[in-house]
Amino acid sequence: MDRRDFMRLTGAVSATAALPGAVSSAFAQASASDRWRVFEVTTRVEVTKPSGVTRIWLPTPLTQDTAYQKSMGNWWEDGGGTVTQAVEPKSGTGMVWAEFAPGSKPVLVLTSRFATRDVGVDLLVPGSTPAQDPAALAYYLQPTDHMPLDGAVKDLSSSIVKGSRTDVEKARAIYEWIVENTYRDPKTKGCGTGDVKFMIENKLWGGKCADLNALYVTLARAEGLPARDVYGVRVAGSALGYNSLGRAGGDITKAQHCRAEVYLRTHGWVPVDPADVRKVILEEAGGKKPDDPMVLAARKRLFGSWEMNWLAYNTGNDLVLPKSTGSKVAFLMYPQAETGDGRLDSLDPDNFKYTISAKEVA
Repeated sequence: MDRRDFMRLTGAVSATAALPGAVSSAFAQASASDRWRVFEVTTRVEVTKPSGVTRIWLPTPLTQDTAYQKSMGNWWEDGGGTVTQAVEPKSGTGMVWAEFAPGSKPVLVLTSRFATRDVGVDLLVPGSTPAQDPAALAYYLQPTDHMPLDGAVKDLSSSIVKGSRTDVEKARAIYEWIVENTYRDPKTKGCGTGDVKFMIENKLWGGKCADLNALYVTLARAEGLPARDVYGVRVAGSALGYNSLGRAGGDITKAQHCRAEVYLRTHGWVPVDPADVRKVILEEAGGKKPDDPMVLAARKRLFGSWEMNWLAYNTGNDLVLPKSTGSKVAFLMYPQAETGDGRLDSLDPDNFKYTISAKEVA
């Protein structure tokens, strides 16, 4: 492992990690009125055509507690491999990864327990959030391999926020522009690639959540607003009546969803999700017009709040997977694996089998 890229937390050889016996003190002190819900998500991965050394990488829930999510531990079962839990220090991206020797059967099962509650920020009233570490915020102002901040990107962001006086107005202007000018493309594979450079240079405004919310993050950063993608997966149905914005039934294998946050000095980290507004327009009840009351309600709510029927994994970009012989991954939202023949396609079920299930436990 390259210790400059990942910090090693714990390791186990041919072992099963134990379920943590205690939760964080912050969660233990939460009252019933906080409406915390506890879930378990289990991911099972099997590489059916191993060759040489095989490695599997799985994302874990946010490694730092937030107002909307508290992690309660990860435990795993393996098929005879070496398992390690690690955190990438810059973004705090957590993962469990396993290495299997030639001739073994690569199977990794990871279960994560976490608590969530809905989150909302009243943008009409300045908050009292303590100031963030400038160095930590600086990380979320940087360009990435797929999110440049100059040239055509800066030209577009400047035109969008023209006339906006405050950070709140700029953040809202970018949100409204994306809702108005982009579309959800059902032909996009998975959640998309998040290649904002390609989108802007070619003026192609279609995609899915990893594209549209990455566009928000990029435009916000170009205007000096710290912003970040938050990669995750839906774990339950929506209590707000949106069939398209939840996943019921326990099987969440294809329920990955990326959201976004923008940092405002007066309010701290603010949740946004313009991509889900476009999802409601395309998918809810067979499709809705932009002025449908259901769409308007989602559009209002998704600038400043999230319904937390969703697990947040991490905010990392351009990640070097520990001991991988392949290239960086733009983000870690899907299981990843590679054999001696190279990196496997996370969206190719014929060669890379995995299932993800969720259940509410409290």
